[in-house]
Amino acid sequence: MTATPSTHDLSQRAALMAQRLQERLSPTSLEVLDESASHAGHSGANAMGYGSHFRVRIACGQFVGLSRVARHRLVYDALQDFIDQGVHALAIEVVGT
Repeated sequence: MTATPSTHDLSQRAALMAQRLQERLSPTSLEVLDESASHAGHSGANAMGYGSHFRVRIACGQFVGLSRVARHRLVYDALQDFIDQGVHALAIEVVGT
């Protein structure tokens, strides 16, 4: 019998990533989406179908005056341990700055 992940399991990593970004960057707007299911069968996708591909939509006062690369670096630095533990792809959309 194969265990089916619960909705909680599916969203847990996204929730932890959102919590980390809140703690480190204090964004004014934040959304972390697990898009892994739409990448099933692609390189880097895991067999579970969740937890490998994410999209972050973020607005943050710390981004004002920074280049796109510098903004992305702040997000990557905050989430580096997640990347080290199996996040294969991280799309970052900076909004409202």
